[in-house]
Amino acid sequence: MSGPIEQFEIKPLISIPKIGNLDISFTNSSLFMVLGVVVVGGLFTLALRKKLLIPSKAQSAVEIIYEMIKQMTFEMVGPEGTHYVPFVFSIFMFVVIGNLLGLCPYSFTYTSHFSAVGALSVFAILVTVVAGLKSRGLNWFTNFFPKGTPVAIAPILVPIEIISFCSKPFSLTVRLSVNMMVGHIMMKVIAGFVYDLSFWGGWIPLAFIVCLTLFEMMIAVLQAYVYTILTCVYLSDAIHSH
Repeated sequence: MSGPIEQFEIKPLISIPKIGNLDISFTNSSLFMVLGVVVVGGLFTLALRKKLLIPSKAQSAVEIIYEMIKQMTFEMVGPEGTHYVPFVFSIFMFVVIGNLLGLCPYSFTYTSHFSAVGALSVFAILVTVVAGLKSRGLNWFTNFFPKGTPVAIAPILVPIEIISFCSKPFSLTVRLSVNMMVGHIMMKVIAGFVYDLSFWGGWIPLAFIVCLTLFEMMIAVLQAYVYTILTCVYLSDAIHSH
């Protein structure tokens, strides 16, 4: 039986010659990222193919998800946030589908890797920077030194604010990746006890695993929601002054 850590190993599926020190091979992580995009695109295409005035259950489900993200963005960012709803919605769906796909047997959880989530987090922060510059111009830099602050404390305040800003992608990445990694390790370890506990009756440990899987599904959705909320918070900070 494989160990609980082996499920996070990135394996090349299609080897591509390196460009310098950069390995651009198509891996299992890449495969499930593509699969996640395809699944989301396929579900929304099927659900919205008819666009009925009285929506079907599938249409209602996807519309509720979109309206939830739209309302959250409006409440946290303000009227200016409506322009960024597609961006926030895309982040939520990419993260939540990655979390949920990782619960399928023999799958791969790309949201458990710092590289994948870190790249997404850096991209999200860069978008907030562009949004802030677009909305406020050069006044965006006052986030590092708010107006009215005594100049004497600038040598202390500015470095602190810069470090705080640069830590945002790290915070987003660690919160999501560690939660996904710990949850999957726990499931793998406990699942290994099912056979050893079979003398109690196979259905007892199996029922426990089913309950644990349902709990992990809830955590998967919750972590995607928290990631999206924090993205909206950073977007609001960029657009609005202190």
